[in-house]
Amino acid sequence: MKVSARNVFKGTISQLQPGAVNAEVSLKLSGGNELVAVVTMESVKNLGLAIGKEAVALVKAPWVMLMTESSDIRLSARNCLEGKVTSVIDGAVNSEVVIQLDGGTEVYSIVTRQAVAELGLAPGVSATAVIKASHIILGVPA
Repeated sequence: MKVSARNVFKGTISQLQPGAVNAEVSLKLSGGNELVAVVTMESVKNLGLAIGKEAVALVKAPWVMLMTESSDIRLSARNCLEGKVTSVIDGAVNSEVVIQLDGGTEVYSIVTRQAVAELGLAPGVSATAVIKASHIILGVPA
């Protein structure tokens, strides 16, 4: 599968909490991290989502927010993935920042150059990738 999303996370569904309209789906990644996605019940049915089934989470890099010094911050975003910055590539206005999680998974984010400067993002700096559950698109092997 080829997609334009910079973040393609493969994993196994570890939890599925159905609701009236939406479901929360937890995806255990190979490195041990977990992502929570919110999808419609129709998607659960159409994709055949079930605990133990393999799935792929897609997240576009601009949907990934970054923060540093996050130990005292609580957010409504379900996915806060801690790691270290491995690279920062500057463009005219934006920068691509890559964070490597403890399990080896890489998370790509596109943020403004001003945000990179304000957060002090550089290789080796600890940072947290923040992804809203509603910004995760799930797919399954055909």
